[in-house]
Amino acid sequence: MTANASIKRARLVAQLKSRGIASRAVLEAMQSVPREPFVDEALRGKAYADAALPIGENQSISQPWIVARMCELLEPDGTGRVLEIGTGSGYHAAVLSRLFEQVYTVERIEALSVRARRTLRGLGLENVHFKIFDGGYGWSEFAPYRAVVVTAGSPEPPRPLLEQLQDGGRLVVPLGRGPEDAEQRLVCYRREGDRTSRADHGACCFVPLLGRFGWTP
Repeated sequence: MTANASIKRARLVAQLKSRGIASRAVLEAMQSVPREPFVDEALRGKAYADAALPIGENQSISQPWIVARMCELLEPDGTGRVLEIGTGSGYHAAVLSRLFEQVYTVERIEALSVRARRTLRGLGLENVHFKIFDGGYGWSEFAPYRAVVVTAGSPEPPRPLLEQLQDGGRLVVPLGRGPEDAEQRLVCYRREGDRTSRADHGACCFVPLLGRFGWTP
């Protein structure tokens, strides 16, 4: 890590704070995780812009603000297991690794999962576990989870993901009316016994969730 990159990351974190990210744990996690290893070399000059960037396979690395906001909505306290649906570049998983004891991340595109694993291991992050599969099914072997985060837009919250939440657990998912819907909403579900509460946290824009519980590939 260069001094210049550290300064850029500090500026980004200050910007996130000014835009309403209030969780100290989340801000510290965003400060501690470098973004440039997760960005294609040709785009590394833009690594600390608060913007989504392409990573190949018609996928993107999410805007830092939305990563921080989704993490904040999970209300992490440094304990428990979190399930991520959509590994992508691995950047979001790296941030989650600073906020939970164990991270389980599922990606349907093998090339992305393999690359993300290599990047995270190169950073010395050993508490992130990878699976290549249809993420809508979750990862039942390690359920229940304290939190679940979906990094792709879905028509509705996949039922298996709600079922894999522990009591009091939170699911954060972008919801839209179609695979190309630009009017997605960031929604947080909280499991309370046999009931589930829902809260809308504003507009967002994600690539579509493809598979059994999302849109047809």
